[in-house]
Amino acid sequence: MPDPRKPIGVGIVGLSATGGWAAGAHLPALSAVDGIELRALAASSEAPAQAAGAAYGVPAYTSVEQLASDENVDLVVVAVKVPQHRELVLPVLNAGVPVLCEWPLAVDLREAEEMERAAGSTRTFVGLQGRSSPAFRWLADLVSEGFVGDVLSATVVASSTEWGTPVSQNMVYTLDRKLGATMLTIPFGHAIDLVSMVVGELQDVVATTATRRRQVPLGRTGQVVPMTAEDQIAISGTVAGGAILSVHHRGGAASGAGFSLIIDGTAGRLEITAAEFPHIGPVTVCGTRNGGRPTKITPPSGYDDYPGLAGTVIHTLVHAYAAIRDDLVHGTAVAPDFTHAVKRHRLLDAIGQSAATGQRIALHPLRPCAQ
Repeated sequence: MPDPRKPIGVGIVGLSATGGWAAGAHLPALSAVDGIELRALAASSEAPAQAAGAAYGVPAYTSVEQLASDENVDLVVVAVKVPQHRELVLPVLNAGVPVLCEWPLAVDLREAEEMERAAGSTRTFVGLQGRSSPAFRWLADLVSEGFVGDVLSATVVASSTEWGTPVSQNMVYTLDRKLGATMLTIPFGHAIDLVSMVVGELQDVVATTATRRRQVPLGRTGQVVPMTAEDQIAISGTVAGGAILSVHHRGGAASGAGFSLIIDGTAGRLEITAAEFPHIGPVTVCGTRNGGRPTKITPPSGYDDYPGLAGTVIHTLVHAYAAIRDDLVHGTAVAPDFTHAVKRHRLLDAIGQSAATGQRIALHPLRPCAQ
C-alpha cells in the first residue's frame, strides 16, 4: 500500500507527445486530483518514448517491464488499443504493481478471465469511469431510495455516429469484431454498465444483432473497408427484482448520436438523456412522482467533488482517479476492478451467444475470486 503521506506515482503506457486519449484525458485528469501524479511513461520504441519523456518531463521507458520496476511508480495505466491490453497488463501484474487498464479490458471473455486470474492479490482497476459519474451515482441512489417506487421497466435507446460513417485509418481496427473494440464493447459496454448500476444487473438476456453496413468509407479516400462489427444491437432481459430492461443501440446514425434511458416505476418516472456518451459527457435528468409531467431535477450537493470540470470530457475520469487514489491509500474498494470487468465481459459474451443461437442466456452470479 502506498505511503499516504506521499502522492501516488503513476506510469502511463500510451502517453504520446503527439496527443491521443492518454494525453488529452488521463494527463489533465491526474493534474486535477490531489495526491496522485505522473512519474514515468512507456512507449513501444526509443524515439517516441524519448519525445514523450521530454514533452512531459518524466523518465521514459521502452518496455512495460521497465516501467513497472521503477520504484517511483505505484500504479501503471494502460491506455492503448484493446488488442495490446493483455500483453501489457500481464507483466505489470507479474511484477505485483497495481494497474488501471482502459475498457474494454480484453478482446474477449477468455482474455479478461486470464487477466483477472493473473491479478491475484494485486489491486486492479478498469476504465469504466462512468461508475464514478456524480449524476449516475445520484441516479442509483434515487432509484434505490424509491423515487420511482418499484421499478417496472427500463428502456434505453442509444445511437452512435461511428460504425457506419467514414472511418480514419487509425480506427479501422474498431470495425473488426475479433479485435474487441467495437460498438458492442465500447459505447454499448459503457452504457450498459451505467444502466446496470442504476436499475440492477441483468439475470438473463436475449439479443438480436446485425451488421447492416458491411463496408464503411475510409475517410475521404474514395475507398471502402469491410466491417464485421455489429452496428445494430437490441437486447432485453430481466434485472434483479423482476423489472424488464430493453436496449437498442444503433450505429452510423444519420440523425446523430444520443442516449436515452427511461425508468418507469409504481410511483414515478425518470428520463435521462445525453448528447452521446453518458459515461463521459453531461446528462439531463427529468423526473416525476405520482403523476404529472416530468420536470428537470438536479443532484444535491455532495456528489460532485469537481464541479468546475462539469461538462468536460475529464469530469468522470477525475472522479475515477480520486476513487482509485482512495482505494490504494485506504484499502477501500470503490473503483471497478478486473472482477467487475469480467462480469461486464460475461454479459457481452452472453449477448453474442444469444444473437448467434436465438436463445435466452441466463447470467448466473459468480463467487468472487480468492484474493
